[in-house]
Amino acid sequence: MKQVEERKRRSILKAISWRTTGTIDTIIVSWIISGKFNTAISIGCVELFTKIFLYYFHERIWNKIRFGQVVKDGEYSI
Repeated sequence: MKQVEERKRRSILKAISWRTTGTIDTIIVSWIISGKFNTAISIGCVELFTKIFLYYFHERIWNKIRFGQVVKDGEYSI
């Protein structure tokens, strides 16, 4: 039986790309709520780094859990 495991580098890149998207959203929402662009940028910068680390460890833990994973064998070949 083959096992599928995600490399750490892939988890890091996924975390960075997702957090970039999330941070832009946080900055926009913070700006709308506070009306202050500098406050919005500050909030966005802080959460960018904290959530990258949280997401990375969350991904690594889920990679250890086999729930919902299916490994399919490749096409038949001789």
